[in-house]
Amino acid sequence: MLVADGDRPREGGPDRKEVEVAVGVLVRADGRFLLTSRPEGKVYAGYWEFPGGKVEPGESVEDALRRELVEEIGVRIGAVHPWRVERVDYPHALVRLNFCKVYEWDGELHMHEGQQFAWEELPVAVAPVLPGTVPVLQWFAQERSFTGATHAG
Repeated sequence: MLVADGDRPREGGPDRKEVEVAVGVLVRADGRFLLTSRPEGKVYAGYWEFPGGKVEPGESVEDALRRELVEEIGVRIGAVHPWRVERVDYPHALVRLNFCKVYEWDGELHMHEGQQFAWEELPVAVAPVLPGTVPVLQWFAQERSFTGATHAG
């Protein structure tokens, strides 16, 4: 799997501020999940990730996720299921990714920032994948191997 190169120099010092990010892991009934490409003009343009964005001051992760998904992909989400948190030290930012599973949404997908989207399964067909996305793919693989395991009696 091709992922972003982490060898670029870090911006800021070791005490740089961590950026809080809400990330939506939209999962369809058939188990496929939504990945979107990063739009042109942004860091890592063309890399694939789960949709979401920065948590603004005074916002909860859930509120930020609801706002970001309307702004980015044009859908209003139902229940938000907090899943896992992962810290990623990118060359341009230190981010705390709050991954939330979402199984219900309204509206048609509309990529407001000109990005692409794909409903994926494991192994993903799109590339390159953003480093913060890789752990989620591993978590899906663990969940799916666990739920698919059979136990001899």
